[in-house]
Amino acid sequence: MLGISLRRPKIIAATFAAAMLLTAVGSATPNALADGGLRPPSDDQGTKPTIVLVHGAWADGSSWSQEVANLQARGYEVQVAPQPNRGPSVDVGYLKDFLSTIEGPIVLAAHSYGGFVASNAATGNPNVKALVFVDAFAPDQGETLAALTAGSGSILEPALTDPTSVFKLVPFPGAPQGAVDSYVLPEVFITGFANDLPRAQGAVLAVSQSALATNALMEPSGEPAWKTIPSWAVIGTEDLVIPPAGQEMMMKRAGATITRIDAGHLGLISHPDDVTAVIIEAARSI
Repeated sequence: MLGISLRRPKIIAATFAAAMLLTAVGSATPNALADGGLRPPSDDQGTKPTIVLVHGAWADGSSWSQEVANLQARGYEVQVAPQPNRGPSVDVGYLKDFLSTIEGPIVLAAHSYGGFVASNAATGNPNVKALVFVDAFAPDQGETLAALTAGSGSILEPALTDPTSVFKLVPFPGAPQGAVDSYVLPEVFITGFANDLPRAQGAVLAVSQSALATNALMEPSGEPAWKTIPSWAVIGTEDLVIPPAGQEMMMKRAGATITRIDAGHLGLISHPDDVTAVIIEAARSI
């Protein structure tokens, strides 16, 4: 597949961040954060970093809704970075531009494919002080999503030989040669992505997907930021999309501080308080 040559759209950070925070597809856990396991607000002293949250493929910023509420309740400025899911060659540049509008220290937290994008976009940005990978890819230079998925046991692995076994494929205007938009088939999404959520909630999320361009699977990573920026990781032990063994390999070579939770791939939705606690741990390290 060929790389994307689309021009990056101009970013007006405040407008996009506000829009993403207002988006709701029924994905957030409704309960506000209880103190369970977190230090009281009085312990959060001094200047706090901005928390930037990056969503994964087939998703949007509403995936982070409860973490946003939790972090805002703790006094953190939070921005949910929009990304077009057009593949790393577009998405990384998009996020780089978004991050360039933020002054002061940043904690960059990313889910799933968002980890691939965030790890590349943070490279060379001195304001990014910590990375948090949540059931996420953390590629090394030259690695692709396809290579990291092959042989992993992921529910997405069959798509490498027969894309229609996993995805609904839809053409889109201006696509790179050979690329189409992909949507995870509902039953694959419900049983593979949302395996620790109520089936009804998984069914809503399955039909609320944003597309991922298939060229994203083949585009290689650049120099990753985890080689120079301290990292944390949340690994769902029941993750069927990026199986735990693969996450353990990536996070250990990144030197990440690892937290394991009894969750599937959408732990940021099913266990938002646990994910929030790790983000705050990273923020307090700065």
